[in-house]
Amino acid sequence: NSDKNIDLLSKRFIVFEIDQVKDNKDLFPVVTIIIMEAFINKMRRLKGIRKMILIEEAWKAIASANMADYIKYLYKTVRKYFGEAIVVTQEVDDIIQSPIVKESIINNSDCKILLDQRKYMTKFDGIQAMLGLSEKEKSQILSINQNNDPNRLYKEVWIGLGGMQSAVYATEVSMEEYLTYTTEETEKVEVMNRAAQLGGDIETAIRQLAIEKRNNKKK
Repeated sequence: NSDKNIDLLSKRFIVFEIDQVKDNKDLFPVVTIIIMEAFINKMRRLKGIRKMILIEEAWKAIASANMADYIKYLYKTVRKYFGEAIVVTQEVDDIIQSPIVKESIINNSDCKILLDQRKYMTKFDGIQAMLGLSEKEKSQILSINQNNDPNRLYKEVWIGLGGMQSAVYATEVSMEEYLTYTTEETEKVEVMNRAAQLGGDIETAIRQLAIEKRNNKKK
């Protein structure tokens, strides 16, 4: 709602928050197209600079017949301009039920990343078929987080590269990073309560809590 003209071309990191229009059947597709046009403009004009567009939970807009050709164009063109397109979803049904997703996105994605899929065990045959996974890759994916060390804060992730190479990796960060990005409500409340005690200083709150948690582990 700014009344100023903003030069998006020169901005290195831009976040478009579309929660307010995601349920509006008329506005949501239009806003999505405007955002993608902004990225394509940057993609074409910024020479020699790595570009990336990440679409998170926007399947309502992109998984439609009107958007199919647009998404296919984006995925086939972005590499020519030293860029990459990434889509993220937590709803496995979005992938299984949409032929547009398969034709426009999956067939043009050499890199696939999957997190813990245990809750989709009964649907995984459909996922396997849609993603074109081998039996070996399926076994790797279903092994994620099965035997994690309970004393360490890490999660496993599967990465597949064009059907040529795949493996399960552990992603482990420092306690400071963990507290910064955790989505656990109790941990977020703990950070915000400590920050409130420090006059709103979240950075110091995270540092203090990280030190305390590391010290508690040593006891």
